[in-house]
Amino acid sequence: MLPTSCPSCQSQLKVVSLKCENCRTEVTGLYDMPLLLRLSDDEIQFILRFVKNSGSLKDMSAELKLSYPTVRNMLNEVIQKIKDYENEK
Repeated sequence: MLPTSCPSCQSQLKVVSLKCENCRTEVTGLYDMPLLLRLSDDEIQFILRFVKNSGSLKDMSAELKLSYPTVRNMLNEVIQKIKDYENEK
C-alpha cells in the first residue's frame, strides 16, 4: 500500500515524481495525493464494498453483519471526511 502520511510527523505526503517503467520517462513536481488515497485502508475498503453492493446499505449491512444504522453511520463518516478534505483546498 502506498504511504500517504509521514511516518515521523503524520503530515500528508505529496507526490514528487512518477516514472514510466516502460520507457523510463519521469515526471517531477509537487502534487497532492488523490482524495481517495487520503482515506484510511478501512475507508477505501468500505467504499469498494459499497460500490460492489450497488450502493445498497441493506446488502452491506447483511454482508458485514452489522445493523443498518451502523453501516449508515460508517458511510456518513466517510462522506464527512471527503467533505473535510475538499474544504482544505
